[in-house]
Amino acid sequence: MSSTNIADTSSWLPLDGLEPGFDENRAIPTSALEGYEFVSANASGLQITHRFAEGRMHWSYPTRTSGRRHRDAAYEAYEVAEGLYYAQIRGEDVPGQAASVFIDQTNGRGLTVIATIGEAGSGITAVQHRFIPFAIAGTAVHGELPHESPDLIGRRAYWRYSKEHAYEHVYLSPQWYTWHCLAGPERGLADTDVCTTYKLRDDIYVFTWREKVIPCGSVTVADHRDHDNLRSHGYLFGLDETGEKTVHFTFGAFGKVLNTAHYPSDLDPGASHD
Repeated sequence: MSSTNIADTSSWLPLDGLEPGFDENRAIPTSALEGYEFVSANASGLQITHRFAEGRMHWSYPTRTSGRRHRDAAYEAYEVAEGLYYAQIRGEDVPGQAASVFIDQTNGRGLTVIATIGEAGSGITAVQHRFIPFAIAGTAVHGELPHESPDLIGRRAYWRYSKEHAYEHVYLSPQWYTWHCLAGPERGLADTDVCTTYKLRDDIYVFTWREKVIPCGSVTVADHRDHDNLRSHGYLFGLDETGEKTVHFTFGAFGKVLNTAHYPSDLDPGASHD
């Protein structure tokens, strides 16, 4: 990297250039959701029926004009913890859209994150995320629905995605985090990007980010229950080098919390100072 101007973002690797080998630490997908059907109910009252069958998720929901809309797409599912699953769905009928569904069967609740690729602009990243907490209808809900959380603020951790790919994350505030490539084709590169964190369970979080240099975003579920043995599952979604085709791939990572910053109450970036 010594002969390369790493501050020249025009030379940064496109998303499709990062994909090869990045999924080495991805978990083995689970078939535990096959045959499972549930109805999600969100704050607006919308109820969506989800059914997993033969590697596809089928979902349907009422519309104002056509009665009920039915969609289906291929999915991958991962077991995050006992009774907690992550399903990643490719938007086959809407190429510029993808969905992540986190299902907590034990506690009767979950979270859907919709990713949409649009036009980047001033203060707007190309990929945007929409967060939809839900209750599982007909199931007792234990605890709060997934909600935004400041719990990660102050932590510095590294994540290994493969033998060759490793990054550190510094969680700065509810809206910002810094990533720094420690190993791999982006070694030495770093940036601070927009992020959002939702709490699923104690020490298990949905951590998302949206990059401003490369048109991409990521949704991950990160298990922080053991700071020496972090585990995450997720995917990257965005545009290829041409800016015309979508790129969508899942991955996994193992990590460790390196340290945690502790702020005085009046300087705490996660606290409200209204």
